[in-house]
Amino acid sequence: MFISTAFASASSIIKNDASLSDYFLSQFENLTPWKIIIGLIMGCIVGLIIAFVYKRCYRGVLYSPTFALTLMMLTLITTPVVMCIKSDIALSMGMVGALSIVRFRTAVKDPMDTAYMFWALTMGILLGAELYIHALVVVLGISIILFVMTFVRFRNPNSYLLVVHYDDYAETEITQLLRRTVKQRRLRSKTVTRAGAEMTVEVRLDSKQDLVSAVLNIEGVHDATLVACQTEAGA
Repeated sequence: MFISTAFASASSIIKNDASLSDYFLSQFENLTPWKIIIGLIMGCIVGLIIAFVYKRCYRGVLYSPTFALTLMMLTLITTPVVMCIKSDIALSMGMVGALSIVRFRTAVKDPMDTAYMFWALTMGILLGAELYIHALVVVLGISIILFVMTFVRFRNPNSYLLVVHYDDYAETEITQLLRRTVKQRRLRSKTVTRAGAEMTVEVRLDSKQDLVSAVLNIEGVHDATLVACQTEAGA
């Protein structure tokens, strides 16, 4: 009796071990750990390229290192997700359903930030599909295009807002100065009070121009401020 019970227990253990090994073999049948490691390494490389391009081509007021890290993480996270669902239709449908109930409430201030996010997600999809060469070609091609576009913007005059507080009699001389020195300008606002007047003009200047000093040299001007527009800051 004791021998039969022991034999039955041993048989169940062997069967459990066999089923357990079959389970692990089925798990790694289509997706091996080596594939996951290669995908994560490629995702890290591609994500670093995207973050570097974002840093070098950023033209906003305040650069956010956190957003650059987010772009890298998007690539890394998307890669294994696509690897898991590409061979399982049921899992892919469940993933789509789960993502459909997620609401991202973080406001994107610059439309270019949205483009970078789609870029990172696209790279993650390509890497998850194990199209490594295609992903490298795409990320390098887009990077070159962005750098070329940034260089072209460097050659264009930068956009600023010129805010001037002055007495009424100085307006004519200020207008004449702007006509002589600034080819592209546009009046944004003008406020007149008993204490004086305020005028805001959008101007496009080369980096070497010192418009503020020229305006301050006009008699009747109290102060002048030059503010870079958010979309052109740092260009």
